[in-house]
Amino acid sequence: MPFLSLSLTNFRNLNNGTLDISAKEVFFVGENGQGKSNLLESLYYASYASSFRTRIDSEIITYGSKEFSVRTQFKDINERTSVIGIYLKDNKKKIERNGKTVTDRKELVNTIPCVLFCHSDMEFASGEPERKRFFIDQSLTMHDSLYIDTMRYYRKILKSRNIVLKEQKTQLLDVLDLQLVENGLEIQKKRKELIYFFDLYFSDLYYEISGIENVHINYVPSWKAETLVEILEILSQKKEIDLQMGTTMSGPHRDHIKFTKDGKPFIPGASTGQRRLLSILLRIMQAKYYIEQTHKKPVLLMDDVLLELDPEKRKRVNALLPDYDQLFCTFLTGEPYEKYKRTTTKIYYIKNGNWNE
Repeated sequence: MPFLSLSLTNFRNLNNGTLDISAKEVFFVGENGQGKSNLLESLYYASYASSFRTRIDSEIITYGSKEFSVRTQFKDINERTSVIGIYLKDNKKKIERNGKTVTDRKELVNTIPCVLFCHSDMEFASGEPERKRFFIDQSLTMHDSLYIDTMRYYRKILKSRNIVLKEQKTQLLDVLDLQLVENGLEIQKKRKELIYFFDLYFSDLYYEISGIENVHINYVPSWKAETLVEILEILSQKKEIDLQMGTTMSGPHRDHIKFTKDGKPFIPGASTGQRRLLSILLRIMQAKYYIEQTHKKPVLLMDDVLLELDPEKRKRVNALLPDYDQLFCTFLTGEPYEKYKRTTTKIYYIKNGNWNE
């Protein structure tokens, strides 16, 4: 399994120390606010050098401290023990792998692939279009570092184009439009392929758990064309609107991901439980897609996401979880976590940021 140990210093409310997490399944059990989710966050941070809760690293530092660190030992693809260390001091982050500095988080892609199930995933089902695009792009960047480069370059060009539009420097648009479309087409192509893969299984999985038929996930690109020439023509037609608005009104940054039932919008009439199930299935598909693309098993991080489902649906979701390299779950004290325990499971009881077996 990837994670062998986790060492923490000044990470939120957690005790400074080292956990032995060299087990196939690791359960964190405790009441709310004791540090269970913080432990999952630290594992995620060790994998990607970023938090799933905040973009501001300094918010992670224990109150009253000025720095924090996360260090993990793990088994790499060649079954060798490796170390990742991430340190934040004076708002400067340093990432090391086996003692060597990592200059770009992109270098961590495929190192410890983690799929996170958490409460905020509901945004991917019923939140703003930006959050849905974020999920799709996250699913792609988990294994594809070239997609990261494409996204970065697209955003850079988009920013430049928006400045040109605001300053009415129309003579610069032709060059920027070409660059925008070249990169935007690649993003559109990758997103379309991913959504196609998701939808191959999505309707059947949703029906298997909920009994609701014909629920689909759909990709609705902003550009209703697929060739360079056609999309350049679209930008030309929209130029006056873009100039008037001072921003680029079409492109992958305006794409939509929609959920339908029998061809009609599903989310507006869906219950909280139905939306929660949809968000869980998105994460299951994210893991399946990673396995399909890399032939490697991810680490699953599950943060109380099954609480809103009835026992029968929980059972069905558990049966659908993809094969994993390692599984970390949080449970409230009163939950029947013992029935999920296997001979390969390690259980930590969490209280006031401390952990005990």
